[in-house]
Amino acid sequence: MQIIFAGKAHPADNTGKEVIKNIVHLAQQPEFRHRIAFIEDYEMNVARYLVQGSDVWLNNPRRPLEACGTSGMKAAANGSLNMSILDGWWVEGFQTGLGWAIGAGEEYEDHVYQDHIESQAIYDLLERCVVPLFYERGRDNLPRGWVTMMKNSMRTLIARFSGQRMLQDYIVQYYLPAALNWEKIDLSKFEEVRSFAAWAESLRRNWGQVKILEKRADARRVIQIGEKLSIEVELALGPLSPPDLAVDIYYGPVDSKAEFLDRSTYPLRICSHKDGKGVFCGEIPCGTVGRFGFRVRVLPSHPLLANPYSLGLILWG
Repeated sequence: MQIIFAGKAHPADNTGKEVIKNIVHLAQQPEFRHRIAFIEDYEMNVARYLVQGSDVWLNNPRRPLEACGTSGMKAAANGSLNMSILDGWWVEGFQTGLGWAIGAGEEYEDHVYQDHIESQAIYDLLERCVVPLFYERGRDNLPRGWVTMMKNSMRTLIARFSGQRMLQDYIVQYYLPAALNWEKIDLSKFEEVRSFAAWAESLRRNWGQVKILEKRADARRVIQIGEKLSIEVELALGPLSPPDLAVDIYYGPVDSKAEFLDRSTYPLRICSHKDGKGVFCGEIPCGTVGRFGFRVRVLPSHPLLANPYSLGLILWG
Protein backbone atom coordinates (compact mmCIF):
# COMPACT_ATOMS: atom_id res chain seq x y z
CA MET A 1 0.00 0.00 0.00
CA GLN A 2 1.28 3.45 -0.90
CA ILE A 3 -0.14 6.70 0.48
CA ILE A 4 0.33 9.76 -1.72
CA PHE A 5 -0.14 13.21 -0.19
CA ALA A 6 -0.61 16.31 -2.32
CA GLY A 7 -1.81 19.77 -1.47
CA LYS A 8 -0.87 23.26 -0.43
CA ALA A 9 -1.15 25.10 2.86
CA HIS A 10 -2.22 28.74 2.98
CA PRO A 11 0.77 31.03 3.70
CA ALA A 12 -0.83 31.98 7.01
CA ASP A 13 -1.70 28.38 7.93
CA ASN A 14 1.27 27.51 10.11
CA THR A 15 -0.36 24.30 11.35
CA GLY A 16 -0.92 23.11 7.78
CA LYS A 17 2.65 23.91 6.81
CA GLU A 18 3.91 21.99 9.82
CA VAL A 19 1.82 18.95 8.84
CA ILE A 20 3.30 18.97 5.33
CA LYS A 21 6.81 19.34 6.77
CA ASN A 22 6.27 16.31 9.00
CA ILE A 23 4.94 14.23 6.09
CA VAL A 24 7.96 15.07 3.94
CA HIS A 25 10.36 14.11 6.74
CA LEU A 26 8.43 10.91 7.42
CA ALA A 27 8.53 9.92 3.75
CA GLN A 28 12.33 10.13 3.79
CA GLN A 29 12.72 7.54 6.53
CA PRO A 30 13.91 4.15 5.18
CA GLU A 31 10.95 2.16 6.55
CA PHE A 32 8.47 4.44 4.76
CA ARG A 33 10.34 4.93 1.50
CA HIS A 34 8.08 4.07 -1.45
CA ARG A 35 5.17 3.73 1.02
CA ILE A 36 4.58 7.44 1.61
CA ALA A 37 5.09 10.13 -1.03
CA PHE A 38 4.42 13.85 -1.14
CA ILE A 39 3.79 15.61 -4.46
CA GLU A 40 4.67 19.31 -4.49
CA ASP A 41 2.95 22.16 -6.32
CA TYR A 42 -0.51 20.65 -6.33
CA GLU A 43 -2.64 22.10 -9.14
CA MET A 44 -5.28 21.02 -11.66
CA ASN A 45 -2.95 18.99 -13.88
CA VAL A 46 -1.51 17.11 -10.89
CA ALA A 47 -5.05 16.50 -9.63
CA ARG A 48 -6.01 15.08 -13.04
CA TYR A 49 -3.34 12.39 -12.75
CA LEU A 50 -4.13 11.67 -9.11
CA VAL A 51 -7.85 11.07 -9.61
CA GLN A 52 -7.07 8.82 -12.58
CA GLY A 53 -4.36 6.81 -10.85
CA SER A 54 -5.56 6.30 -7.29
CA ASP A 55 -7.47 3.29 -6.01
CA VAL A 56 -8.78 5.06 -2.88
CA TRP A 57 -9.38 8.78 -2.34
CA LEU A 58 -8.70 9.46 1.34
CA ASN A 59 -10.18 12.64 2.83
CA ASN A 60 -9.98 13.27 6.55
CA PRO A 61 -10.15 16.94 7.56
CA ARG A 62 -11.69 17.76 10.91
CA ARG A 63 -15.45 17.80 10.72
CA PRO A 64 -17.15 20.22 10.05
CA LEU A 65 -14.40 22.11 8.17
CA GLU A 66 -14.82 20.43 4.76
CA ALA A 67 -16.52 22.97 2.50
CA CYS A 68 -17.48 20.56 -0.28
CA GLY A 69 -14.89 18.04 -1.42
CA THR A 70 -15.19 18.29 -5.21
CA SER A 71 -11.95 16.31 -5.63
CA GLY A 72 -13.76 13.28 -4.19
CA MET A 73 -16.48 13.69 -6.83
CA LYS A 74 -13.84 13.77 -9.58
CA ALA A 75 -12.15 10.72 -8.10
CA ALA A 76 -15.45 8.82 -8.10
CA ALA A 77 -15.97 9.70 -11.76
CA ASN A 78 -12.60 8.06 -12.49
CA GLY A 79 -13.34 4.86 -10.60
CA SER A 80 -11.50 5.70 -7.39
CA LEU A 81 -13.32 4.67 -4.21
CA ASN A 82 -13.87 7.35 -1.58
CA MET A 83 -12.86 6.89 2.05
CA SER A 84 -13.81 10.04 3.91
CA ILE A 85 -15.19 11.51 7.08
CA LEU A 86 -18.89 12.33 6.85
CA ASP A 87 -18.53 15.96 5.87
CA GLY A 88 -18.95 17.99 2.71
CA TRP A 89 -20.41 16.07 -0.21
CA TRP A 90 -19.75 12.65 1.35
CA VAL A 91 -22.55 13.23 3.87
CA GLU A 92 -24.96 13.00 0.93
CA GLY A 93 -22.94 10.69 -1.28
CA PHE A 94 -22.00 7.90 1.11
CA GLN A 95 -23.91 4.65 0.92
CA THR A 96 -22.79 1.21 2.02
CA GLY A 97 -21.18 -0.47 -0.97
CA LEU A 98 -20.02 2.76 -2.66
CA GLY A 99 -17.00 3.51 -0.46
CA TRP A 100 -16.20 3.92 3.23
CA ALA A 101 -17.13 6.42 5.93
CA ILE A 102 -14.61 7.34 8.62
CA GLY A 103 -16.68 7.50 11.80
CA ALA A 104 -20.37 8.29 11.96
CA GLY A 105 -20.31 12.08 11.85
CA GLU A 106 -19.31 12.63 15.47
CA GLU A 107 -17.81 15.94 16.61
CA TYR A 108 -15.71 16.39 19.75
CA GLU A 109 -14.78 19.50 21.68
CA ASP A 110 -11.33 18.01 22.28
CA HIS A 111 -9.66 18.06 18.84
CA VAL A 112 -6.76 15.90 19.99
CA TYR A 113 -9.22 13.22 21.07
CA GLN A 114 -11.16 13.61 17.81
CA ASP A 115 -7.95 13.13 15.79
CA HIS A 116 -7.13 10.00 17.80
CA ILE A 117 -10.60 8.49 17.30
CA GLU A 118 -10.60 9.16 13.56
CA SER A 119 -7.05 7.87 13.08
CA GLN A 120 -8.05 4.61 14.75
CA ALA A 121 -11.12 4.44 12.52
CA ILE A 122 -8.89 4.83 9.45
CA TYR A 123 -6.63 1.98 10.59
CA ASP A 124 -9.65 -0.23 11.28
CA LEU A 125 -11.11 0.41 7.83
CA LEU A 126 -7.81 -0.21 6.08
CA GLU A 127 -7.06 -3.42 7.97
CA ARG A 128 -10.56 -4.91 8.01
CA CYS A 129 -12.21 -3.64 4.84
CA VAL A 130 -10.10 -1.83 2.26
CA VAL A 131 -6.94 -3.94 2.04
CA PRO A 132 -8.68 -7.35 2.30
CA LEU A 133 -11.18 -6.38 -0.41
CA PHE A 134 -8.43 -5.18 -2.77
CA TYR A 135 -6.32 -8.32 -2.37
CA GLU A 136 -9.18 -10.81 -2.47
CA ARG A 137 -8.56 -12.31 -5.91
CA GLY A 138 -10.13 -15.08 -7.90
CA ARG A 139 -8.47 -17.54 -10.26
CA ASP A 140 -8.15 -14.79 -12.85
CA ASN A 141 -6.27 -12.64 -10.28
CA LEU A 142 -8.92 -9.92 -10.48
CA PRO A 143 -10.40 -8.27 -7.35
CA ARG A 144 -14.02 -8.96 -8.27
CA GLY A 145 -15.46 -7.43 -5.11
CA TRP A 146 -13.41 -4.28 -5.58
CA VAL A 147 -14.42 -3.92 -9.22
CA THR A 148 -18.08 -4.37 -8.26
CA MET A 149 -17.79 -1.56 -5.71
CA MET A 150 -16.09 0.67 -8.30
CA LYS A 151 -18.91 0.09 -10.77
CA ASN A 152 -21.59 0.71 -8.13
CA SER A 153 -19.85 3.91 -7.06
CA MET A 154 -19.59 5.24 -10.61
CA ARG A 155 -23.13 4.18 -11.51
CA THR A 156 -24.63 5.90 -8.46
CA LEU A 157 -22.45 8.93 -7.78
CA ILE A 158 -21.64 10.27 -11.25
CA ALA A 159 -25.29 10.99 -12.00
CA ARG A 160 -25.88 12.71 -8.66
CA PHE A 161 -22.68 14.74 -8.42
CA SER A 162 -22.02 16.25 -11.83
CA GLY A 163 -22.02 19.62 -13.54
CA GLN A 164 -25.05 18.59 -15.59
CA ARG A 165 -27.09 17.75 -12.49
CA MET A 166 -26.00 21.00 -10.84
CA LEU A 167 -27.08 23.09 -13.83
CA GLN A 168 -30.37 21.22 -14.00
CA ASP A 169 -31.04 22.08 -10.36
CA TYR A 170 -30.22 25.75 -10.93
CA ILE A 171 -32.49 25.89 -13.97
CA VAL A 172 -35.45 24.09 -12.37
CA GLN A 173 -35.19 25.58 -8.88
CA TYR A 174 -34.05 29.14 -9.64
CA TYR A 175 -33.79 30.29 -13.25
CA LEU A 176 -37.17 29.05 -14.50
CA PRO A 177 -39.12 30.33 -11.45
CA ALA A 178 -37.37 33.70 -11.87
CA ALA A 179 -38.29 33.79 -15.57
CA LEU A 180 -41.92 32.90 -14.83
CA ASN A 181 -42.05 35.58 -12.14
CA TRP A 182 -40.76 38.11 -14.64
CA GLU A 183 -43.52 37.17 -17.08
CA LYS A 184 -46.14 37.76 -14.37
CA ILE A 185 -44.56 41.08 -13.47
CA ASP A 186 -44.39 42.22 -17.09
CA LEU A 187 -48.00 41.24 -17.84
CA SER A 188 -49.27 43.14 -14.79
CA LYS A 189 -47.39 46.33 -15.75
CA PHE A 190 -45.39 45.98 -12.52
CA GLU A 191 -48.54 46.14 -10.42
CA GLU A 192 -47.65 42.75 -8.90
CA VAL A 193 -44.25 44.11 -7.87
CA ARG A 194 -45.84 47.05 -6.09
CA SER A 195 -48.26 44.67 -4.39
CA PHE A 196 -45.42 42.35 -3.38
CA ALA A 197 -43.36 45.25 -1.98
CA ALA A 198 -46.32 46.37 0.14
CA TRP A 199 -46.85 42.79 1.34
CA ALA A 200 -43.17 42.39 2.25
CA GLU A 201 -43.19 45.66 4.18
CA SER A 202 -46.32 44.61 6.08
CA LEU A 203 -44.78 41.21 6.82
CA ARG A 204 -41.60 42.75 8.24
CA ARG A 205 -43.60 45.19 10.34
CA ASN A 206 -45.84 42.48 11.83
CA TRP A 207 -43.50 39.48 11.98
CA GLY A 208 -42.89 40.02 15.68
CA GLN A 209 -46.56 39.28 16.37
CA VAL A 210 -46.31 35.77 14.91
CA LYS A 211 -46.01 33.36 17.83
CA ILE A 212 -46.13 29.59 18.23
CA LEU A 213 -48.78 29.11 20.91
CA GLU A 214 -49.05 25.34 21.10
CA LYS A 215 -47.82 22.13 19.47
CA ARG A 216 -49.98 19.04 19.73
CA ALA A 217 -48.85 15.54 18.74
CA ASP A 218 -50.01 12.08 19.72
CA ALA A 219 -46.57 11.12 21.03
CA ARG A 220 -47.73 9.16 24.08
CA ARG A 221 -48.15 5.91 22.21
CA VAL A 222 -45.60 3.86 20.28
CA ILE A 223 -45.85 4.58 16.56
CA GLN A 224 -45.55 1.55 14.30
CA ILE A 225 -43.57 1.58 11.06
CA GLY A 226 -45.83 2.70 8.23
CA GLU A 227 -48.12 4.73 10.47
CA LYS A 228 -48.33 8.52 10.49
CA LEU A 229 -48.02 10.92 13.41
CA SER A 230 -50.70 13.62 13.49
CA ILE A 231 -49.46 17.08 14.45
CA GLU A 232 -51.30 20.36 15.07
CA VAL A 233 -49.65 23.73 15.56
CA GLU A 234 -51.52 26.79 16.81
CA LEU A 235 -50.08 30.17 15.83
CA ALA A 236 -50.84 33.74 16.79
CA LEU A 237 -50.95 35.51 13.43
CA GLY A 238 -51.53 39.11 14.42
CA PRO A 239 -52.84 41.02 11.38
CA LEU A 240 -51.33 38.48 8.96
CA SER A 241 -53.32 35.82 7.10
CA PRO A 242 -52.57 32.07 6.87
CA PRO A 243 -51.50 32.31 3.18
CA ASP A 244 -48.75 34.72 4.27
CA LEU A 245 -46.98 31.90 6.09
CA ALA A 246 -45.47 28.53 5.26
CA VAL A 247 -45.58 26.29 8.33
CA ASP A 248 -43.44 23.16 8.19
CA ILE A 249 -42.56 20.29 10.49
CA TYR A 250 -38.80 19.82 10.67
CA TYR A 251 -38.24 16.27 11.88
CA GLY A 252 -35.87 13.31 11.94
CA PRO A 253 -33.97 10.82 14.12
CA VAL A 254 -32.23 12.29 17.18
CA ASP A 255 -29.35 11.21 19.41
CA SER A 256 -29.21 10.98 23.20
CA LYS A 257 -28.86 14.78 23.40
CA ALA A 258 -31.95 15.31 21.20
CA GLU A 259 -29.74 16.59 18.38
CA PHE A 260 -30.91 15.76 14.85
CA LEU A 261 -28.91 13.05 13.11
CA ASP A 262 -30.82 13.61 9.88
CA ARG A 263 -33.76 15.81 9.01
CA SER A 264 -36.69 16.20 6.64
CA THR A 265 -39.42 18.80 6.27
CA TYR A 266 -43.13 18.31 5.80
CA PRO A 267 -45.58 21.17 5.08
CA LEU A 268 -48.64 21.71 7.27
CA ARG A 269 -51.96 22.99 5.95
CA ILE A 270 -54.28 25.52 7.53
CA CYS A 271 -57.17 23.80 9.33
CA SER A 272 -58.87 26.71 11.08
CA HIS A 273 -58.50 30.47 11.38
CA LYS A 274 -60.29 32.64 13.92
CA ASP A 275 -59.62 35.76 16.03
CA GLY A 276 -56.05 36.25 14.81
CA LYS A 277 -55.10 32.65 15.45
CA GLY A 278 -54.53 29.80 13.03
CA VAL A 279 -54.31 26.05 13.51
CA PHE A 280 -52.07 24.25 11.04
CA CYS A 281 -52.20 20.47 10.85
CA GLY A 282 -50.72 17.52 9.03
CA GLU A 283 -49.23 14.06 9.35
CA ILE A 284 -45.60 12.99 9.12
CA PRO A 285 -44.73 9.48 7.89
CA CYS A 286 -42.90 7.10 10.23
CA GLY A 287 -40.91 4.85 7.94
CA THR A 288 -38.05 3.73 10.18
CA VAL A 289 -37.52 2.69 13.78
CA GLY A 290 -35.75 4.78 16.39
CA ARG A 291 -36.08 7.90 18.45
CA PHE A 292 -37.41 10.87 16.52
CA GLY A 293 -37.95 14.53 17.27
CA PHE A 294 -39.55 17.46 15.51
CA ARG A 295 -39.57 21.24 15.46
CA VAL A 296 -41.90 23.77 13.89
CA ARG A 297 -40.56 26.16 11.27
CA VAL A 298 -42.47 29.22 10.05
CA LEU A 299 -41.39 31.10 6.92
CA PRO A 300 -42.92 33.80 4.70
CA SER A 301 -44.99 32.62 1.74
CA HIS A 302 -45.95 34.54 -1.40
CA PRO A 303 -46.32 33.56 -5.09
CA LEU A 304 -43.58 36.03 -6.09
CA LEU A 305 -41.22 34.98 -3.30
CA ALA A 306 -38.72 32.84 -5.22
CA ASN A 307 -36.77 31.95 -2.07
CA PRO A 308 -38.52 31.78 1.33
CA TYR A 309 -35.27 32.80 3.08
CA SER A 310 -34.66 35.97 1.05
CA LEU A 311 -36.53 38.22 3.50
CA GLY A 312 -34.46 37.01 6.44
CA LEU A 313 -37.54 36.10 8.50
CA ILE A 314 -37.95 32.74 10.24
CA LEU A 315 -39.56 31.43 13.42
CA TRP A 316 -38.64 28.19 15.20
CA GLY A 317 -40.48 26.38 17.94
